[in-house]
Amino acid sequence: MPVLLEDYQKNFLELAIECEALRFGSFKLKSGRISPYFFNLGLFNTGKLLSNLATAYAIAIIQSDLKFDVIFGPAYKGIPLASIVCVKLSEIGGSKFQNIQYAFNRKEAKDHGEGGNIVGASLDGKRILIIDDVMTAGTAINEAFDIIGKEKGQVVGTIIALDRQEVVNLDDKERLSATSVVSKKYNIPVLNIVSLSHVIGYLETRMGDEEKQEIEKYLEVYGA
Repeated sequence: MPVLLEDYQKNFLELAIECEALRFGSFKLKSGRISPYFFNLGLFNTGKLLSNLATAYAIAIIQSDLKFDVIFGPAYKGIPLASIVCVKLSEIGGSKFQNIQYAFNRKEAKDHGEGGNIVGASLDGKRILIIDDVMTAGTAINEAFDIIGKEKGQVVGTIIALDRQEVVNLDDKERLSATSVVSKKYNIPVLNIVSLSHVIGYLETRMGDEEKQEIEKYLEVYGA
C-alpha cells in the first residue's frame, strides 16, 4: 500500500533533494552502518529553504493538535529550528499559536548577568515541545529531558524532521526504533515531518527505483 504524502511533505522532500540535504549513495553513519541515504538538515541554509522548512514543521505540529507552551531547541541545531518554527506558527497557526514561546540551552552555563544556561522563555511549569532534526539513538533527546527537568518544565512531545524508522539495537527482540524507544520511555508522542516510508513513497513517483530498492534492502536488515 503506497504511503500517501501531503503537499507540505512533498514540498519538503523536493527541497531536501534539491539542496542535497537528502542524498542517495553510500554513507558511513556514526553508528558504523553503511546507509544508502544521508540526511543533513543544516543544508536548509537560505531564507527560502528555512521558510519552507519552518512551514513543514509548523503544519505537522498544527495537525497533531498537541498542546504546549514552549518550543525547546537543544543546542546547536535545535536553536534556529525553535525560533523559525515559533515565528511560522504565529503566522499560519491562528490565534492559539500567537503566544507560543521558544527557548534553547547554552552548552556552557553563563556565570554573569542573569546567569543560567537557558536562553528565551522560562521553562518552569510550562508544557514543552522539543524540536530537533533527526533522532538516531535518542541521546540528544535524553539530554534535553535532563535540562528541561532541572528547569521544572514538562515535556509533552518532540518533533523531528525525518524518522529513519531504524532499529537502535539489532539484539532487541522488539526491534524498536529510536523514536519508539523515546516515546515508550517518556510516554510522549514523537512527531515528524516525514518518515522513511514517506521517502520511499516519494521515490515511487519519481525516477528513483534504484534508490528505493537500496533503501528497502537496508530496511530488511536495520528496519524497526
